[in-house]
Amino acid sequence: MQKRTIYQEATAEMMGTLFILLFGCGVNAMNTLFNLGGYVNIAFSWGIGVFLGILVSARISGAHLNPAITIALVLIKRFPPHKAPWYILGQMVGGFLGAAIVYFFYHAKFMQIDPTLAHTAAIFTTFPAMTGTFLPGFYAEIIATAILMFGVLSIIDHFACSKAPYLSSFAIGLLIVGIGMAFGGMHGYAMNIARDLSPRIFISLVGFKNTGLTDGSGIWAASVFGSLIGAVVGAFLYEWMIHRKPSPQLEN
Repeated sequence: MQKRTIYQEATAEMMGTLFILLFGCGVNAMNTLFNLGGYVNIAFSWGIGVFLGILVSARISGAHLNPAITIALVLIKRFPPHKAPWYILGQMVGGFLGAAIVYFFYHAKFMQIDPTLAHTAAIFTTFPAMTGTFLPGFYAEIIATAILMFGVLSIIDHFACSKAPYLSSFAIGLLIVGIGMAFGGMHGYAMNIARDLSPRIFISLVGFKNTGLTDGSGIWAASVFGSLIGAVVGAFLYEWMIHRKPSPQLEN
């Protein structure tokens, strides 16, 4: 079988992340612009987006779909460091393009509901439930991402030893749904720089206001640094507590 190139792997990461944003930002738009759905719909659609994103990319890249996960896997020596920048680039581009597609799909409705783009940035990005204070949302992102990372590693290792490894993508999708339902309120459970910062960059470029990036609030930092810290904490806790068997050698 022909060996995959890093370009193919990065492209798979881009497309998988794009699918997450399509279904995640898409359901947010339905809820905000049309008042259709509700929080249960939102939690399930984000989970479906992750499920489909994994199916799109897992065969080619392994479906990290999240810079924090890629970095954590490097640090616990489950992923070769030289590939990480390409994976992260693909993920960030995928998040940007996914947000762009949702915006242009719903552009006419945005112009009707929020023509100045001053009130709908939360369709694409996360914001704290407790305004005026940074730490609660930051802690929420750390904890939620640590749960995500611990859960993802548990699922991967479990299904790697089972007769139904294909169920891992479904289980990870359900993990996203569960985290959203149980821990989504404090900061929107971004847990993923490509899911949060990339759309935030896009909406800032097209003229949204109050984005948490260009308004001086610093809101973007909670999801970026919280997800990075949480993923590393979750990965090392899993390695320390579960005592997995040694991994096979990393591919070159």
